[in-house]
Amino acid sequence: MRQTKKKITIHRRILVTFTAVLFVSFLLTGVMFNVTMSIIENMDDNATVLGRAVPQRANLVLVVLISAIFTIAVGATYVLSNSITRPIEKLRNFAMGIGKGEFVTNDYDFREQELEDLNNALNTSITQLGVYDNEQKTFFQNASHELRTPLMSIKCYAEGILYEVMEPKAASETILKETDKLTDLVTDLLYIARIDNISTVYKKETIDLVELLQERTRELSAVAEKGRIQFIHNSKGERVYYECIADLLTRGIDNVLSNALRYAKSRITLSCDKQENHIVITISDDGSGIEPDVLPHVFERFYKGKNGLTGVGLSIVKSIMEQHKGSVSAKNNELGGAEFRFILPIKGEL
Repeated sequence: MRQTKKKITIHRRILVTFTAVLFVSFLLTGVMFNVTMSIIENMDDNATVLGRAVPQRANLVLVVLISAIFTIAVGATYVLSNSITRPIEKLRNFAMGIGKGEFVTNDYDFREQELEDLNNALNTSITQLGVYDNEQKTFFQNASHELRTPLMSIKCYAEGILYEVMEPKAASETILKETDKLTDLVTDLLYIARIDNISTVYKKETIDLVELLQERTRELSAVAEKGRIQFIHNSKGERVYYECIADLLTRGIDNVLSNALRYAKSRITLSCDKQENHIVITISDDGSGIEPDVLPHVFERFYKGKNGLTGVGLSIVKSIMEQHKGSVSAKNNELGGAEFRFILPIKGEL
């Protein structure tokens, strides 16, 4: 581990250097001026030739002295500029390497505090970019695998129809089913790409979260009635207003509700309440719950548990909550079903 050296600011370094140069310049000039004046005052009035020569020589000495001081100042400036520009050039080359995809931190140690702070910021950024780059590579590898599976199935059944080795109606139903799965997967992948895009600008708005939950259950009421599932709202009844990215938060709630509808037996319970400095949204069902070995991985991308579809939906929920500086967790409730808990901070910028 390298030793931590005391840092100085560039501003202070320049100030101290030029103050010292100017102080020495004025000191020497004052000394020479006093010597010259002393010589002139002690001269004999009859020494007219010498009286004219001494001031001239004194002036010549002052000119030479000022020239020397100017040369020293130029030299000091050159040395100082080199001491500053060389580390800046190192940081420039380092930044150019980042642009080429070289996500490796450096161990530079600069005397100037500003340069040290800049280098630490670059090292922090490069670490984050490296993680982001690895996540993107993993994402595309997994996405290509997930896309290939339904495409191969569609191709297989289409060829079965073409060569008359499969019953057309049954094969067509399978193709439509795989197409729907593919459509959902592509939609989810596009959503993930949108959330993960660090340059995306989102529009925030203030909404009533209790009303949002009621609205989403009304939208899904037809699906719930088909499965004989009842939505139960357990909120305290008061309005819970929150500034958020409404379409993202809506998508996150919809993803959890879709999961609940898939596994619930007869009811899904929802609640939204303020608790101290945060808001808690809970969605639970009375289904069979989440297997203990699956529970730690439910929010991982492309991880599919029993009867899972694409393994993307809940990872989107996690990303949405992180976008809002919040969190989401999953557990099994006292009835044995799954329970998802959203926690949103009341204060804080998105």
